[in-house]
Amino acid sequence: MKNQFFSKQLLAIASLMMLIVSCNNDDDFTAPPVIKGEQLLKDTLTIGETLKLSSKLADRNNVSFEWAVDGKVVGSDSTYVFKPETRGDFKVVMTAKNGGGQVSLTYDVHTFGAYENGFFMINEGWFGHGTGTVGFYRYDTKAIEDSVFVKVNPDKNLKPESSTLEFGTIFNKKLFLVSKAGGPVVVTDAYSLKEEKRIPAQGGNDWRAIVGIDENQALLTSSKGIFKLNLNTMALNGQIEGVTGQVGDIIKANGYIFALSASKGVVVVNASTLTVEKTIPGMVLGFAVTDDKKVWAAGGKNLISIDSNTLEVKEISLGFQANGSWGAWHPGSITAAKNNVFIAKNGSWSGGKEVYKYNGTAASLTAPFITLTNSNILYGAGIGYDHKKNVLIVNTVNEGFGTNFAINNLYLFNADSGAKTGTVSFSGYYFPAVSVFHQ
Repeated sequence: MKNQFFSKQLLAIASLMMLIVSCNNDDDFTAPPVIKGEQLLKDTLTIGETLKLSSKLADRNNVSFEWAVDGKVVGSDSTYVFKPETRGDFKVVMTAKNGGGQVSLTYDVHTFGAYENGFFMINEGWFGHGTGTVGFYRYDTKAIEDSVFVKVNPDKNLKPESSTLEFGTIFNKKLFLVSKAGGPVVVTDAYSLKEEKRIPAQGGNDWRAIVGIDENQALLTSSKGIFKLNLNTMALNGQIEGVTGQVGDIIKANGYIFALSASKGVVVVNASTLTVEKTIPGMVLGFAVTDDKKVWAAGGKNLISIDSNTLEVKEISLGFQANGSWGAWHPGSITAAKNNVFIAKNGSWSGGKEVYKYNGTAASLTAPFITLTNSNILYGAGIGYDHKKNVLIVNTVNEGFGTNFAINNLYLFNADSGAKTGTVSFSGYYFPAVSVFHQ
């Protein structure tokens, strides 16, 4: 009993000593930094912009900071101003340290190229009064920036003024600009818009559109057939045999290239041998490519699908006359969204007011998907699909002549519902040709 009581006394004394020591250790203990509140850990910006990053700590006393971008230490303040010099994805890591430990946060930042967060507007220009121009619609500002090509390349131009800039496309991270009537073919970086090379303007040039075959070669359509183009030297290397006269829109799907000829309709070229494998007469409007790799064109009162594997053709009744633009060529008023096809009901010489959406059923073509109001009519291609935003882009001028062509509207419609999601009105004789989107 005595020993048991003694043991209890010793236990009590030991416990008291441990409590005292514990209290003394608490006085010396330093808690590691603690993040307070919610943190925005993902963001975007465009080259030329800055992003100020900081973290909310519960207590900043005796805390040191370290900032690293992709593993490289770049700062030691409590905040860091991120100003990237290249486009891409970056990991910016903030580490806060004190005597008790450390805590880290990782920010995932995507940097857009100077001309990436939006789409290009290719304008043919006012024939005889000035060259075509390149505009850029930004998603974040919801505004159009005018004449961006000459702003980025002040020592370059798209002359002569007698030419018209009619076509653009992005291939292999390059933006190709194609002019008619003696104008140049210009290749720029698709993100910075800096010019890299060109086919110079000269009399006799009369280009229409271009499609890349691979990183080394492309096909260039013209009023005189289809030319082979070396993308490294920008030298022409002969033509596609058997195709003469005016050829306009051209696209590639699977192992074939589809071109629209004024005399032959759709011309199908083997992308490997560069020989003609098939022609589909009577077609005047093209092209759209759906996600199932079907190629779409129209002629007469029919819409056709071409299986890009087998070249099998199927006809769908449009219910209205499909009109092309051979008299004053511009890219075709047809585009695709997923497995849906949008086609404009244009007049024989001027743009229309109705856009139809074919979703695979005959019923979808009984009424227009979009009907323009007031004096708006489509101009140039008039329609394009922005897959990043699932938006149908519509370009209009006012119907009539003269000053009506200086009244412009850019409309954005939800491609599923047809609801209008944006409008930009602007003035000037731009004569919009086609919208070009990053893929």
